[in-house]
Amino acid sequence: MSAIITLDNVYRVYRMGHEKIMAVNGISLEINEGEICCLKGPSGSGKSTLLHLMAGLDKPSKGSIHIGKTRIDTLNENQLAVFRQKYIGFIFQSYYLIPTLTALENVAIPLTFSGMPKSKRIKRAKELLEAVGLKDRMKHKPTEMSGGQQQRVSIARAFANNPKVIFADEPTGNLDTATTFEMMNLMTNLAKHFNQTLVIVTHDDEISGYASRIFMIRDGKIEKILNGRDQQDEKMDA
Repeated sequence: MSAIITLDNVYRVYRMGHEKIMAVNGISLEINEGEICCLKGPSGSGKSTLLHLMAGLDKPSKGSIHIGKTRIDTLNENQLAVFRQKYIGFIFQSYYLIPTLTALENVAIPLTFSGMPKSKRIKRAKELLEAVGLKDRMKHKPTEMSGGQQQRVSIARAFANNPKVIFADEPTGNLDTATTFEMMNLMTNLAKHFNQTLVIVTHDDEISGYASRIFMIRDGKIEKILNGRDQQDEKMDA
């Protein structure tokens, strides 16, 4: 498999007065095309900052970040916006749906920006909502749906443009246990079906168990790399 995300000696330094905060401290890694992986660590470890750097939502203080052949840390804001529109999908803990729009309209938004004709946008959005189990909720607005249903809409929207990479930042943090497993199965099955790379940020053992590799982050560094089975073995030995 070829690498689709490559980080080379990446730092992200924040300044608070005279103090330097090393949120990401010299990380180098490769994530392969079609891989499901996890950035895992305690609060404040730097895992979300690392995801934001990978997704082009923040720029490194030092180092390089490639997605495919594109070095994204050198792109300007307009170039990044176009790149993300074409190649990246996002799933967040708080859903970020537009409350005045229906589920169908929320999913179709990324397709609107891509210039797809309206009839094709509607067809694609309907197919995705059916795939996530919301065939009967397409005309509902976010306030008329449960948290789990809203996250299903968010997942459908993330997959709308058939992106190469999907970033999920604590995607089940607002959901109960049963719904969490439903959402994780849904996300990972869709990613596998379309051979898309899925990068998940979490501190939860159950969530990270879905990953083929787990990057353990502490103090802005990769402490170690596990695979899903390694983690389960460690839990059994504990």
